[in-house]
Amino acid sequence: MYEAMYGKGNCYDQTLDCYHTGRSDICPYAEAFCTDEVEAVLDNIAHRDGYDIRRSSDDPFPETFYVDYLNTPKVQAAIGAYTNFSRSSSTIGAAFTRTGDGDHVGGGIIEHMRSLINDNITIVMYAGDADYYCNWLGVEAVAGKINPPGFRYAGYTDMNTSDGIVHGQVKQAGAFTFARIFESGHAVPYYQPLVSLEMFKRVLAGKDIATGEISVKGGSDYKTIGSKQSWWREGNSAIQPGKVSQDATYNTTTNMPNSVNQTAGATAKWSVGLKKADMRRVMRSPNGWTDEFWDNLCRMPAVTRFGYVCPTKVRRAATLHAN
Repeated sequence: MYEAMYGKGNCYDQTLDCYHTGRSDICPYAEAFCTDEVEAVLDNIAHRDGYDIRRSSDDPFPETFYVDYLNTPKVQAAIGAYTNFSRSSSTIGAAFTRTGDGDHVGGGIIEHMRSLINDNITIVMYAGDADYYCNWLGVEAVAGKINPPGFRYAGYTDMNTSDGIVHGQVKQAGAFTFARIFESGHAVPYYQPLVSLEMFKRVLAGKDIATGEISVKGGSDYKTIGSKQSWWREGNSAIQPGKVSQDATYNTTTNMPNSVNQTAGATAKWSVGLKKADMRRVMRSPNGWTDEFWDNLCRMPAVTRFGYVCPTKVRRAATLHAN
């Protein structure tokens, strides 16, 4: 994959060629090469989901029942919709492909973003850090290329949210922000709904993204203070090595599939490489968990390794504690 990306005349070079020329006879070929030889490798060879590398390629998340909900007459009337909702359009997708849009990073995109910043428009570029296709390192690099005033001097700081859990880190200068959202695939609001909502509210209220307490306007000299890089790594505790049942549901507290329709073996695999902070979060969020999940959880090596005691079934939620 590295050779396909950076080898002479391969994806990187072809992308630069498209960037500098913008030619319709170059960009489609560049996009096709990068898609087949770099992007698709994760799906076709590693059998991982490009939108969430924690899962296998038959990942059932996010579920699609929301499409039926959005197409109910009641909802459409409430929002004033005049056509049905569709998740995607093959017609539009084919049109983008014909122009090589995926490699069309030129065309003044960076300049257009800078123009919005000059007009004091609030901008938040964010990415889930388990997303491969729109990976956070690439989005971070684009944010660095845009480089609004003061951004290079800003640092990464944790995002504070109402649940007291750090769901991501932000780097902000004025009204421009890059946010890395932890333990999230492509559809960030699905995997991390709380931080997504609070981030959205802070944008609307003109507040800083890290705390939601400081008024920030375009052109201001506000900057986040922190490290130059976002160094947090989830490690292999985030990886689901086996397949997930197609009717499983996603738990946004544990950031894992719920135990329903999962085997004890699959549950045990989730614990591989768990860090103490991970286990503390899991053990303090028992509401609605089944006895089957508790039984599987209490067999995890990480439970005993970090000194946690599993309670009886009757007193589980109330008496779980750390020695």
